[in-house]
Amino acid sequence: MDAVTLDKARNNVEKKGFLDIDLDPTLDLFAAIERLKKEKNAIVLAHYYQEPDIQDVADYIGDSLGLAQQAEKTESDMIVFAGVHFMAETAKILNPTKKVVIPDLKAGCSLSDSCPPPLFKKFKEQHPDHAVVSYINCSAGIKALSDVICTSSNARIIVESFPEDQPIIFAPDKNLGAYINKITGHNMLLWNGACMVHEIFSLEKITRLKVRHPNAKLIAHPECEEPVLRIADFIGSTTGLLKYTQSDNTQEYIVATETGILHQMMKASPDKTFIPAPPNNSCACNDCPHMKLNSLEKLYLCMEYETPEINMDEELRLAARKPIDRMLEISAKAGL
Repeated sequence: MDAVTLDKARNNVEKKGFLDIDLDPTLDLFAAIERLKKEKNAIVLAHYYQEPDIQDVADYIGDSLGLAQQAEKTESDMIVFAGVHFMAETAKILNPTKKVVIPDLKAGCSLSDSCPPPLFKKFKEQHPDHAVVSYINCSAGIKALSDVICTSSNARIIVESFPEDQPIIFAPDKNLGAYINKITGHNMLLWNGACMVHEIFSLEKITRLKVRHPNAKLIAHPECEEPVLRIADFIGSTTGLLKYTQSDNTQEYIVATETGILHQMMKASPDKTFIPAPPNNSCACNDCPHMKLNSLEKLYLCMEYETPEINMDEELRLAARKPIDRMLEISAKAGL
């Protein structure tokens, strides 16, 4: 597709959206995506919570820390981010000269939405002596107001990098912040935000599930609420949970995080059983509705038409990059 044709096609897509495009039902999307990777020198980064087909076609699959590290060091011309908006935004912050596209621009994040920058700015101004540690699941606006970013993989190390007497604001996830307070002995001031996926787990249903599966271990992400974490056999980041199931000799696990990670768990340990922890609703599993907005079809189309593209104000990008760079530097020193 030449430049003129591409621009015309992109304009049509931006006006009408992907819904007006009829894909050839015989098109091999896996082969087409591989072709586009080569033609456009593109890399596909996917979060563990994406649907299995997207994970299988991705060049790298990981959690927020790993994805940020991959985005920082890639030499590709185009980054195709199969995740949610703040993740693609982070990739753009780290790669201002590269084109960053996302399969669905509406793939947001309930946790990020729970912390609007104008409100957080006022909150921060009320505590001028506090340093700000922000979980990476936040907007560029929140990152720009932060001293350092963290992920669930490195949150403890990031918090412990500050002097013990340094007061800290932790945003936006109150559950992760409370967990870090508990294991470090800190008393960080917590913003009242949470992830809809990790707050919906039913303690009652999990308890009944454990009765039916007495040999199963409950493993949980630290974004879960404290009552769930209290009965968990292991607590860790998405990558931490995956690695634990590979090294641990238990054969059965109840997994309290988004169900997308089960695909990698089953691939890595096909002889083990993985049971999604039940949420407090009528659904049998716990999917992130934002993550699952992406599809293999949308991934192909966003690569073909190079849209929706992530762009941002340069002043905001520079301000948001400083705390990310600090996170990556601390993580590298810690060997993460």
